[in-house]
Amino acid sequence: MTSLDHELSHALGEERAYHDSCRTALKGMIDGAGERVATGADVSASGADAEVLGYQFRSHAKELAELPEGPLFFGRLDFGTEDGAGDDGAGDLGAGDHAGQSYHIGRIRVSEHPASPPLVIDWRAPVSRAFYQARAADPQGVAVRRRFGWAPWSKGQPEDLTGLEDEVLRRAGPPGTVRADAAPGAILAGEIERPRVGPMRDIVATIQPEQDDLVRDEVAVSVCVQGAPGTGKTAVGLHRAAYLLYTHPDRIKRGGLLILGPNRTFLSYIAEVLPSLGETGVRQSTIEDEVARHPVRAEDDAAAALVKHDVRMAAVLRRALYGRVRNPVGPLEVPDGSYRWRVPAEELARIVADVREEAPPYAIGRERVRTRAVRLIQRQAERRAGVTNNAWLQKISRARPVSAFVNEVWPKVSPEEVVAELLSDPAGPADGILDADELRALTWSRRRSARTAPWSAADLLLLDEVAGLLERQESYGHVVVDEAQDLSPMQCRAIARRAGFGSLTVLGDLAQGTTPWAARAWREHLAHLGAPDAPVAQLTVGFRVPGAIVALTNRLLGTLGVDVAPATSLRADGDLRIEKVRDAAGMGAAVVDAVRAALPYEGSVAVIAADSDMARLREALTGAGLAPASPGELGARVTLLPASLAKGLEYDHVVAVEPATIAAAEGRGAHRLYVVLTRAVSRLHVLHSAELPF
Repeated sequence: MTSLDHELSHALGEERAYHDSCRTALKGMIDGAGERVATGADVSASGADAEVLGYQFRSHAKELAELPEGPLFFGRLDFGTEDGAGDDGAGDLGAGDHAGQSYHIGRIRVSEHPASPPLVIDWRAPVSRAFYQARAADPQGVAVRRRFGWAPWSKGQPEDLTGLEDEVLRRAGPPGTVRADAAPGAILAGEIERPRVGPMRDIVATIQPEQDDLVRDEVAVSVCVQGAPGTGKTAVGLHRAAYLLYTHPDRIKRGGLLILGPNRTFLSYIAEVLPSLGETGVRQSTIEDEVARHPVRAEDDAAAALVKHDVRMAAVLRRALYGRVRNPVGPLEVPDGSYRWRVPAEELARIVADVREEAPPYAIGRERVRTRAVRLIQRQAERRAGVTNNAWLQKISRARPVSAFVNEVWPKVSPEEVVAELLSDPAGPADGILDADELRALTWSRRRSARTAPWSAADLLLLDEVAGLLERQESYGHVVVDEAQDLSPMQCRAIARRAGFGSLTVLGDLAQGTTPWAARAWREHLAHLGAPDAPVAQLTVGFRVPGAIVALTNRLLGTLGVDVAPATSLRADGDLRIEKVRDAAGMGAAVVDAVRAALPYEGSVAVIAADSDMARLREALTGAGLAPASPGELGARVTLLPASLAKGLEYDHVVAVEPATIAAAEGRGAHRLYVVLTRAVSRLHVLHSAELPF
């Protein structure tokens, strides 16, 4: 054994023992949290205080109990000394209060007692930032950055710590630092390239400096991340959510945090990331679920859906709602014992006009009209008989003539009534906004009532728009929106209402826009989301997709009509194979052969094809004894996936079937193909019988 091997073995033994100490401390934290819950009811405080404290204890205990098993640290920072005691006498003035200290960095803080120094520092703590940002040109006080290599899917057993690697950033570090026997960066590269089986995992050990800048941006700042495939934009959004929950717990948890994904398959894939980072109770949803006032029982044709998703529908709906407001036809007369109070029609009309000018939510406007009419009556009464009391005000406010007046000029209405009447006869509200063809597409084939109407998915957006005009909706503290490029303007407006008093993290890639209304530029899209001034950060360096595959998809990028910079990859590994199949009839057998060729390799295998080819390929694979899993069955070795559901997912080996069919299947089929070709983490096998569209 060489001296280096001996040093490495000794260092591994020390780190394994330290991890055992951390596991013991974590168990103590969990047990202690349970004890505080059990004794919390006995605290000497007011009833309300005790209830709040008990809730906090229970929440903390629940979070600790739900932590997934795994390694408790992934890195270590050794800071230099202030006095220049290093080998070259240079010292390290950047170390500050951390001079001479060593910190293990992990997913959560671990300590033997809440008041004790931590055994493991949370990756979100300020001192941990140096783990991601320090470099030789700017060590930030760090002498040595250590990364730990853990066995894949480790639950944190000591023997699973298989390697470590030291990066010496400044020679002022402590003596006896150990270098692993792998080349610099091997542990980092191995973590990035680890096979993808099962749900998405966190990237907390591999966050790059430009990603870290986005993760740690200010809570009040909305940001947009334009990310090429494999650049980690989804991971950035999820880690930003975890960071904000850690650094601004009261502000974010007061309003809540919402993660919006494109579909439930995608949400299943990312569901374990936040819990692995110690954050539970975050709502993960789709925009369809958020606006689901009613079950979807109707389907729009393409023309109708296009109109309903258009931003001009917001103006049409506003007209349809406020078109119900009208001037009074006569004075308001309210009996009050032996008196009868009278407000002239002109004064009532002025009230209505003033409230309309103020443009409050419709329901608030209705109450303002009532309040101001009653105030005019109150002034008459006080001039005649002196100060009135609250009981008198309530009696007048509820008087039948007052309610009849309010219903006449500002009628009460539901979103369903507004939308049903509009879709039955949109000509009036849509006049000058929609053309004749759009009116025909929008109009229901027959008039329906609000109570019996079958609603389509796009109708629910219209209902949500009207609901937002009627009353201010509750707002989340922060909203993370993934695959945002596919949102329509009306979907964007629905999200903007839910982030009305919070901030947004917008994630997407214009090149992957596949819906008919997908964005072609971010600035207009961000305006619909209520964040017109949000900065747009571009991530172009990929860590997931190998270089050969990136070079192939960059050839397709130029045909997509979006202003997106070509991607680059840090990975020189990976494999790309393009195979011509003699004819379409032989495609099933070719797919079976391709899957069998992939199975000896470690990791997941996905066959991705046009939606129309699913039944044929499933039959071929099942007949060959390779029965594939369906989308959403996490952990499967072989998955058959329609191209329409591929977005946001990743697999070690992808068999892309008949690219020309995928590209021709829809209006933005070339964008869909771009998505399909960028799902591979290690190997891409393209099978085609028709000419390739790139």
